[in-house]
Amino acid sequence: MKPRTRMQVPQIDLKAQYAGLKEEIQVALERVCESQRFILGPEGEALERELAAYCGVEYALGCASGSDALLLSLVTLGVGPGDEVVTVPFTFFSTAGSVARLGARVSFVDIEPGTFTLDPQCLESHLENLGGEQRRRTRAIIPVHLYGQTADMAAIAEVAGRFGLPLVEDAAQALGAEYRRQRAGSLGRTACFSFYPSKNLGAYGDAGLVATNDSEVADRLRALRQHGCTHERYKHDMVGWNSRLDEMQAAVLRVKFKHLDEWTAARQQCADRYDQLLRTAGLTDDRKSYPERTHPVTLPHRAPGRRHVFHQYVIRCERRDALRRFLAEEGVGTAVYYPVPLHLQECFASWGGRAGDCPEAERAATEVLALPLYPELTAEMQQYVVSRMEEFYQRG
Repeated sequence: MKPRTRMQVPQIDLKAQYAGLKEEIQVALERVCESQRFILGPEGEALERELAAYCGVEYALGCASGSDALLLSLVTLGVGPGDEVVTVPFTFFSTAGSVARLGARVSFVDIEPGTFTLDPQCLESHLENLGGEQRRRTRAIIPVHLYGQTADMAAIAEVAGRFGLPLVEDAAQALGAEYRRQRAGSLGRTACFSFYPSKNLGAYGDAGLVATNDSEVADRLRALRQHGCTHERYKHDMVGWNSRLDEMQAAVLRVKFKHLDEWTAARQQCADRYDQLLRTAGLTDDRKSYPERTHPVTLPHRAPGRRHVFHQYVIRCERRDALRRFLAEEGVGTAVYYPVPLHLQECFASWGGRAGDCPEAERAATEVLALPLYPELTAEMQQYVVSRMEEFYQRG
């Protein structure tokens, strides 16, 4: 089944996206240059309105990055030195790093093996077993919507409500994802988005946004992102940060936002095609779910009642690292999100995490592999990727 020609299939190809947007982007950037308004101007204000409407919330506040979106949200909710925040260890570093930057610490709770997101039962067990002092120090929960699919927000919200804890959605990978027809961004007290260039909606640099339905939270966020300045310039009611979304990035994002739904549909089509190609190649068997795997590949799990926007197409697979090396030799780019769970990161060693604390996260870290996925990915390229995988596993 080996193709006659060797192909190059990158894991992501932003140049292909730019080729189709170049003229629109140049017009938008020229508009900003002509205006000479580069900070907190009309482009940013328009983007905030558009994304608030898209997420189904009242307020959206742009900021400098997705990491800052998390940081600002936590500060707004009163998280500070000595406090604790509950989240998962299987996520990008900034989910926990933002907590640490405030002098707080993370209590890590394990993930569901199918969706890789916060396990509500583990969350409930964790909170029920907290001692009185630690329970008082626990201030918030961060469910992470991973790879383009939301966490089980109804179950998580029910547990959080019983313990009086606000939810901060880490929706960095989930713009447009839905839970029971409700958009990511509208499922917690705040929601944090990243527009890092590789995201489904990516800027030409760092950029982020916080969404909320709470007017008081929105007012505080506006101040915090601009050095704590609330109403009058040079008068500060609090100490904040310089974390503003600049007009150049906002202009780029507004151009791209018009194409987001089209790109999401293309990503979903690519995901469907991968599913079918991997089945046809005999590499997976849907009748056997994780961990009772009888074939070398487990497809991404699409939980009922959720819209998956496929920021990444992530499989579980046997002999992951060897497969990845083989694919690289054959011109296929892949990525591992994430190889080291956060509770085992050296910089968080003082929090006391040990191997075995979060077994599902630790197992996922050894098995997950992101295959190439972007709207411009062709059927021929996907066929090549799967044919290379088939050859690898046939070799044994």
